[in-house]
Amino acid sequence: MVAPLHMAVARRTAATIVALLLCCSLAACTGNDGDDGDDGRPVERFEFSSYTDVEPLLERFNYTPESWQAGVREVPRIYLTDIPPRWRDRVSDEVSVQAKKRMFFRTLAPLVLRANELILADRKRLTTLSKSVSAKHPPAGEDRTWLAEIAARYRVTDDPAILPEPDALDGLIKELLTRVDSVPLSLVLAQGAEESGWGTSRFAAQGNALFGQWTWGGEGIKPEEQRDALGDYRIAAFETPLKSVMAYLLNLNSHRAYADLRTRRAELRRKGARVSGFELAKALTRYSERGEAYVVSLHDLMRINHLDAADDAHLGDTPTVYLVPVGPGAK
Repeated sequence: MVAPLHMAVARRTAATIVALLLCCSLAACTGNDGDDGDDGRPVERFEFSSYTDVEPLLERFNYTPESWQAGVREVPRIYLTDIPPRWRDRVSDEVSVQAKKRMFFRTLAPLVLRANELILADRKRLTTLSKSVSAKHPPAGEDRTWLAEIAARYRVTDDPAILPEPDALDGLIKELLTRVDSVPLSLVLAQGAEESGWGTSRFAAQGNALFGQWTWGGEGIKPEEQRDALGDYRIAAFETPLKSVMAYLLNLNSHRAYADLRTRRAELRRKGARVSGFELAKALTRYSERGEAYVVSLHDLMRINHLDAADDAHLGDTPTVYLVPVGPGAK
């Protein structure tokens, strides 16, 4: 069952989602023919009309339950370009619960790792800037433009064209370093499963919406039982599942409701401790109206599905493969 829609994310605006997607590279987000793939890697397009068609591809990259059980944590760069409605309408009822979970986790994991990879590239640049920028040596040129844009994207400032005064730059960068950071894979997998019903929700089928993010402005998918007191809110729809993941990560990394998560992550980083999804989930009582019960649900999902090991996963040095649904029920 999909979790109740959450109030904290309801305050998210369509403008913020758009700002995120504009910063996303074409190769990372679209899966169109002619893309160069992740960082110039070769690109392949793999069309499938049944989830069973995908198994040989996963085996080709040794992305199997057996290899995972053996301790292999390398994940191929296989990116699902669209959640086919047939997954909700037909397939999920025909396969076993174990097979449904396995397919959901294996197709979502590469998207999460790619989104985190892009975030960490920004973090690396930010860390480099932090060593050279000061009140006496403010950023200039491209560095200044980039810093202003990322500060606005992560809601540290309001205007993507304006930086604070030079004497405030140290504080700006320090705050950004608590926000521009990856989110453990296990947490994203658990929340994706909880919020989308293993990818079977109407919002996932109609708009690649895996995390139930709200928006206003008349765009998105209207809930069947919309609560009038909350206005004309919609569920944000996305061109691809990857864009849904990226918008969700930006939400955790920027919204005031999740400041405790970011603080806890920064503390673990400073101590050199492992940043686990199980630990960060404790700070998500405001993600859902269910509060602590929501956190318990996430922890149960992590325990039952042994998701802790996913926090050690990484993308491999493989070609970029766009997984494209075709045939009946693909759209």
